Amino acid sequence: MESQRLQLRRFGHLSHRLLAHAGKPARKRTQTALRRLPAFDHLRFRRKPAPLRTSARHYVYKTRWYLIRSYRLPESSSVSRTLFISSPLRQRFRPLWWLGITYLILSFITHVALLVMSGRNVPLNPLDWLYAFGVGLGYDLVTFLYLAWPLVLYLWLVPTRRAPVTGGARWLAWLIGMAALYGACLLAVFLLWHVHLKESWPLLAVFLFFLPLPALSYTRGSGQWGLYLLGLALLYGLLFVAASELVFWNEFSVRFNFIAVDYLVYTTEVIGNIRESYPVGTWLALLVVLALVMFIASRRKLRARDDGSTLWQRARVPLVWLVLTVATVAGINGEMKDRTANNYVNELSGNGIYQFFAAFRSSHLDFKKFYRSLPDAEAFALVRKDLAAPNATFISNDPRDLTREIRAAGPEKHLNVVLISVESLSGDYLATFGNQQGITPFLDSLVGKSLFFDNLYANGTRTVRGLEALSLSVPPTPGDSLVRAKDNENLFSLASVFNDRGYVSEFVYGGYGYFDNMNYFFGHNGYIDVDRSAIPKDMPIHSQNVWGVSDEDLYTLALRQMDQIAGEHKPFFLHIMTTSNHRPYTYPAGRVKWPAPSRLGAVAYTDWAIKDLIERARTKPYFANTVFVITADHCASSAGKTSIPINRYHIPLWIYAPKWVTPRRVGTLMGQLDIPPTLLGLLDFSYRSRFFGQDVFQRPADAGHAFPGTYEKLGYVHGDTLTILEPRQRIEQLKPDFATGDATPVSPVNQSLLDTTIAYYQVASDLYQHGGLARRAADSTKVAPLPTATPAPAAPAPETPATQPAPVGNAAPAASATVPATATSTAVKPVSMVALHAAPSMAPAASTVAPAAAGSAG
Repeated sequence: MESQRLQLRRFGHLSHRLLAHAGKPARKRTQTALRRLPAFDHLRFRRKPAPLRTSARHYVYKTRWYLIRSYRLPESSSVSRTLFISSPLRQRFRPLWWLGITYLILSFITHVALLVMSGRNVPLNPLDWLYAFGVGLGYDLVTFLYLAWPLVLYLWLVPTRRAPVTGGARWLAWLIGMAALYGACLLAVFLLWHVHLKESWPLLAVFLFFLPLPALSYTRGSGQWGLYLLGLALLYGLLFVAASELVFWNEFSVRFNFIAVDYLVYTTEVIGNIRESYPVGTWLALLVVLALVMFIASRRKLRARDDGSTLWQRARVPLVWLVLTVATVAGINGEMKDRTANNYVNELSGNGIYQFFAAFRSSHLDFKKFYRSLPDAEAFALVRKDLAAPNATFISNDPRDLTREIRAAGPEKHLNVVLISVESLSGDYLATFGNQQGITPFLDSLVGKSLFFDNLYANGTRTVRGLEALSLSVPPTPGDSLVRAKDNENLFSLASVFNDRGYVSEFVYGGYGYFDNMNYFFGHNGYIDVDRSAIPKDMPIHSQNVWGVSDEDLYTLALRQMDQIAGEHKPFFLHIMTTSNHRPYTYPAGRVKWPAPSRLGAVAYTDWAIKDLIERARTKPYFANTVFVITADHCASSAGKTSIPINRYHIPLWIYAPKWVTPRRVGTLMGQLDIPPTLLGLLDFSYRSRFFGQDVFQRPADAGHAFPGTYEKLGYVHGDTLTILEPRQRIEQLKPDFATGDATPVSPVNQSLLDTTIAYYQVASDLYQHGGLARRAADSTKVAPLPTATPAPAAPAPETPATQPAPVGNAAPAASATVPATATSTAVKPVSMVALHAAPSMAPAASTVAPAAAGSAG
C-alpha cells in the first residue's frame, strides 16, 4: 500500500504540472489522455503493489512518451521539459544548479569589486573590461568543476530511501573500517612523499566528509538536513573566499597566489596577523548573517527529491564530472589568461580559487621540464664565463664546478659584521629617492656617512627570497625558496666563510623561527639560530604582535648576543631580521608621531629603531671595529602593470663603519645576491667561493646585473633590458622603466641576454638538485692573498655637496660606474677597507670607492 500511495502522489503531482503547462483548449484532452493511461488505471483499481517492471520510474517515462507520441509534442515543448526535468536523475542533481548560479553571481560581484579597487591601474577601455570579465567567466566555470565535487559526491553516494549503516554494531564496524583506511592512507602518503602528520590535515577533512554519508537517507529528513547543511557550508565558504580575496587584493593587488599557499601552512601567524589587522569577529558575523539570508531565500532549490534512482544510474554524473575535471586540469593553466600588457587586467581575468591551487601545484617546479633550457655544457660555460673576475680563479677544469679562489690585495680584516635585513624597506620610502613624507630621517642622514648603493634590486617579493640571497648568494630558483626546500642542509653559505675565520655566526629573529623554516635552514647552514624564544624573561618587551617583538626589543636581544661573543674575544657575524614594518604595523607608543597601527608609522619606527641601535652600539667597546650592513629583504609592494615591475624590487643598501668605510655613493647595477661577495671583498677576505653573486668592485661598470623574480617568473636585468623566463617555455624581453615599472617589449629578442638568463637559472637549479651547492671540506682551504703593490699617488676625490640630488633608481647602470676601467684592462681596481690599525685619513686611494663618472657622488 505504501508503494501505491507513493505512486499515486507522484502521478497526482505530474497531472497538475501537465495541466498547468497546457492551454485551456488542451486541458480537457490532457485529462482524458491521463485517464486512458494503463498506468493510471492500474494504480486506481488494483490494490496489490506493482511489480518491479511497473515501478514509479517506469510509469513516469511511459506517461512522457505516451503524451509526446499521442499529441505529437516536440521534446522542447513546456510539457516535454516538465516531464524530462521530473526524471529521478534530474531531480537528484538539481541542487548543482543552485550551487552553480550562486557561485557565478558571487564571482561576478567579486570581479566588479576588484575592478573598482584597481582604480586607474585598469584603463577605461571596454575591450579590457570585456577581456577581464569574459576570460574570468571561463575560469569561474572551470573552478566550479572543482569546488562542486563535495556536492556531486553527496548527491551520488547518499542512499535514496534506506540507510545501509544503522544500529550500533554497523556503526562501530564502519568507524573501525574508516579509521583503518585513514591510517593506511597516511602511511602511503608518508612513504611516497614524506609528508608528516601535521601536514596531512586536509586528508582528515576528506574522511570526515565521507564518514556520515552511509547513515543518511536522501528522501528522508536525514538526507534533507544533510543537504541543507552542506549547501550552507558551501555558501559560507564562497562568501568567506570572496571576502578574503578583497583583503588579499588590498594587500598585494593580485588574486590568490603562492603567498596565500605559504600562509596556509603557518596558520598561527597568519590568523594572528589577520586578527590584529582587521575586525575579524565582526566580519565573520556579517558573513554568517549574509549566508543565512541567502540560504533561506533560495533553500527551495535544495529540496531533496528522488523518485527511484540507483547508485549505478547516478554514477554517470560523477563520471562525466571526473572526465571534465581531468580535461581542464590537463588543458588549462593559470598562465593562459596573461595575454594583455596590463598585469592588473590579467589578474582580474583569473579566479582566486583556481590561482590558489595553480600556485600550490607550482610550489615545486623542475626547471628543465617547465622552462626553456640550454644544453648543460653550454649553460655551465656561459655561467663560468660571466663569473670570471680579476681576483677569481677556478680551481678545476671541471665545467660543472663553479668553485673559485677569491684573492684579495691585502691582509684580511676580521671586523665584526652586523647584517640587518629590514622587513619591507622599499627604496620609495627614502627621501634620498624622492620621498617627501619625512619618514626615514636617520637613514637618509646615514647615506652621506656610508658606502651607499643606489641601484640595488631584490631577488624576490618574500622574506625567504631575501634571506636566501643574503645567506647563499644564489638566484631565486623556481617554486619554493631554498630556505623552505627539502635537503637544504650544509650548503655553502656566507656564515661558513666567516666561521672558517673563527667568527661566531648567528641568525637573530624577533619572531619564532619555525615560520618559513628559518630556524631549521639557518641552524643547518652555519648559523646559530636565535629567535623570540631566546629572549630572557626579565627583559622588558615594549611591543609585540603575532610576527614578533618590536624592533627595539629585537636589537636589545642582538646587543646581548654581541656583548656575550665579544666577551669571549671572538669576532661575530650577526644576521638580524626585523618584523615591525609588517602588517598589523604595531609599535611602541611615543616613538614616532604616527599613532599605531599605521604603515607610515611603522616605517618611521623602523628608522627610529635603527638609530637607537646605532646609538646604543656606539657605547660598546667593539663598535669601532664593527661594520653595519643595512638593507631590505624585499619591497613593501609587488604590484604593477607588468609581471615583474622592476620599481617594486628597488631596495637600499648602507655599509656603515665610520673608522673603516669612506662614505661614497655607488651607482652600479647590482642584485641582492651580490651583497655577500661585495662585503667579503671590502673585508679583504681571500677564500673559496661558489657564490653566484660577485663583488661589484671587481666587475666593469657596465657588467652589473640583478635577478628579480617571483615563485615562477624568473627575471634577469642587464643594462636597460629585463629578460623573463616563464613556465611552459615562454619568455619575455622588455625595456623597463626603472621609475614606474612599466615596460615595452623588445623586438627582436636579444639572444645573448636570453641565453645568459637561461644559463644562470638552469645552472643554479641543476647544482641544487645534484648537491653542487653543498659545502665541502676543501672549502676551508686557506687562500693566499694577492701580492701587495705600492699604489700610485692619486688625486683626492672631489666631495659632492650634501645638497646635490642623489641618483635615482632608474639611472642608467652604465652611467653609474664605481671605478673607471684602466686602459689595459676591462676590470676595475680592487676596493677594500683600510688597514686595521691605520687612521682613515691614511687610507690609500685604491682602498676607497672612487666617484662615479656620472650619477655617483662622493
